[in-house]
Amino acid sequence: MTAFPSLFISHGSPMIVLENTPARDFLAGYGAQLGKPKAILVASAHFETRTPMLSADAHPDMIYDFGGFPRALFEMQYPAAGDPELANHAAAMLTAAGIPAQPVTNRGFDHGTWTPLKLMYPQADIPVVQLSVQPQLNADHHIAMGRALAPLREEGVLVMGSGSLTHNLRKLQRGGGETPAPDWVRQFGAWAHEAIEAGSAQDIANWLECAPYARENHPSPEHFLPLPFAFGAAGEGAKGRRVHTSCEYGVLMMDAYQFG
Repeated sequence: MTAFPSLFISHGSPMIVLENTPARDFLAGYGAQLGKPKAILVASAHFETRTPMLSADAHPDMIYDFGGFPRALFEMQYPAAGDPELANHAAAMLTAAGIPAQPVTNRGFDHGTWTPLKLMYPQADIPVVQLSVQPQLNADHHIAMGRALAPLREEGVLVMGSGSLTHNLRKLQRGGGETPAPDWVRQFGAWAHEAIEAGSAQDIANWLECAPYARENHPSPEHFLPLPFAFGAAGEGAKGRRVHTSCEYGVLMMDAYQFG
């Protein structure tokens, strides 16, 4: 069985499933390029806990964790099954690596999971498990989580992090669609691109100190942390390859990276 790469996807606004943008067009064709995995494990920026948790519902509900958007978004469904066996297996792998983790139930699909997957795999015929991020812990912790789960890729599981390369909603430029990024956003994106394609675990682990305008682009870290997770899930010595870049609302860089 050929191992799947690990992925970092910028999921952007929930409107990505309704608006015609370059990022939407990319995601709508990306699943076909990757092929169909046995299951998908997603570390979502919108699932925040103090210790790692994995969704273990057989039939997850939907979570509409946003407001002020068109009714059509609140009526959308992504009826993929869960995978309790995978959730328990991944929790055991993390715990064996010294990262105590546990499966949890009554956790639906948040928009960090269902919006990109609705575009990538619209048939919703692949089981999905969500993994939480720990915003109070550093990028090193998330790299270690990824490395602990890297063997899942050899088992036919697509391991991905869903966040946003940049994510300062206070500076959002209204109007939607593709919008040019200001210099402080472009500089952060250029730094990330260089570090990822060089496979620099040290830079990625120390992103708050190394990256220009790190806190301006991420006033809180939860949308960045799926990136070091995806980097770690590619295994030791991995490098990333950018497979998409665009910017929406001026401050949401929609870059996607494929690792391994």
